[in-house]
Amino acid sequence: MDTYGLIGYPLGHSFSISYFNEKFQNENIDARYVNFEIPNIEDLREILDSNPDLKGLNVTIPYKQKVIPYLDEVSPEARAIGAVNVIQITRKGKNVWLKGFNSDVIGFTQSIEPLLEKCHKKALILGTGGASKAIDYGLRSLGLETVFVSRYQRPGTVQYENLTADDIHEYNVIVNCTPLGMYPKVDTCPDLPYEAMNRNTLLYDLIYNPDETLFMKRGLQRGATVKNGLEMLLLQAFASWEFWHS
Repeated sequence: MDTYGLIGYPLGHSFSISYFNEKFQNENIDARYVNFEIPNIEDLREILDSNPDLKGLNVTIPYKQKVIPYLDEVSPEARAIGAVNVIQITRKGKNVWLKGFNSDVIGFTQSIEPLLEKCHKKALILGTGGASKAIDYGLRSLGLETVFVSRYQRPGTVQYENLTADDIHEYNVIVNCTPLGMYPKVDTCPDLPYEAMNRNTLLYDLIYNPDETLFMKRGLQRGATVKNGLEMLLLQAFASWEFWHS
């Protein structure tokens, strides 16, 4: 039986394990999906050795960047983003070939593209973690200018406290890549001048639990278009399957 899985630490209730095992059952695919909770990226070698049927992996926090030196090949997109969240595993005899991809960027661009209008030319990316790099790559591939927003003074970022109403009008696509507002802390949201938002504002939240975050609710009150990260998650899972079989 083919095995697929997820590496990360810690692994709570992951979306991938239920999505793929349900898919395998519904489509009569002789395969299983397993969570590999590893406290150290060096444990990857042991997982590969002890699971000879392993055909593919998803990668989550904190290993999307740390896994790259362990790979034999990285797709140009994942290399440019600097993060890998899908690994295709090919075995030839005793040799194991690992190729890394990034499906986050595919899931995100396919999900946000239908919402983009002519007025959407510039975007704010909230947060500077691993996911934000894929979001930046995706937005720029769709022709938008991007700026990262951070709580800290970092090169190439603006700080929340310096954002003005004019910035919100100019950078009217805003993508939340932070965990602010995620269950159970549903009463938090990024610190923005929400009162400056209007019907030209597009708010996209990578969070999908709850369905409607406070960030989204506050935008809706001003007439903004909003979307959560559930479709992106489904699309990136679909892309993972394609990469494993490409």
